[in-house]
Parts: sequence; C-alpha cells; structure tokens
Amino acid sequence: MKKILLIHGPNLNHLGKRDPAHYGSLTLDELEDTLRSQAETEDYTLKTFQSNHEGALIDFIQENGDAAGILINPGALTHSSYALHDALLDSGLPCVEVHLSDIKNREPWRAISVTTPACLKQFYGKQVQSYEEALDFLLSQL
Repeated sequence: MKKILLIHGPNLNHLGKRDPAHYGSLTLDELEDTLRSQAETEDYTLKTFQSNHEGALIDFIQENGDAAGILINPGALTHSSYALHDALLDSGLPCVEVHLSDIKNREPWRAISVTTPACLKQFYGKQVQSYEEALDFLLSQL
C-alpha cells in the first residue's frame, strides 16, 4: 500500500480534552482511526506522527520522503514556523494543511499561515469533517 503521512503539531495530543467548541470531542486516536479507514478505501495507509516539538516534525518529514503525500495540522506552528514551511516544500510531496477550528474567525494571528504556501490547499473550521475533506482532496491529487 502507498503511504500518506498524517502529521499533528503541538497540543493535538490533547484532543478530546481541549476546548470542544473549537476542536470537537474526538481524541487523536479516534480521529486517526476515522482517517485510516477513509485512506484504506483508496488503498493507502496512514503513517501518523504527533509532536509538540518543531524539530521532531521536520525530522519526521525528512525521514519519510518515500510517502505519496502529507496531510498536516501544524497547530500553532502554522503561524510561525518558516522551518516547517521549508521542510514541507523541500519534501517535494503534495501537502494539504488542515485545522479543526475556524482559524480565520478566531484571534487575528490565527488567520495567518506561513505553512499554507507550501501546501496545495488548506481546510479548516469543520472539526473532523475538515480532515475528511482534506484527505479526500489529497487522495484526488495522488
């Protein structure tokens, strides 16, 4: 099976405990199980990774260059990590950025993404449905 990287940035390990109005009630494991099933219907497997550390996310991307694509929620690094932007771009892989909350209608700083320019598209604001739509889009590009 071909592999898609599903990458979660800082604080996403606390899904299910964090503000459910913004992030929903699913845990990270439940979210990954939902997407794993979705990917398998198209003969793809997900390789998942979560870290609260920017360098670990970059290392994971660099170590998995044999993947078909990347689905990433960089968390708060979305708004500040040019290093993560560069790693996504340098991977040469099709990337899609995703967010559970509506980052365009929260604090003004959340509306700015430095990682989106390294991605094909950004999905946000629909909680788990954002991920499902983002994965569908990525699969359509592969």
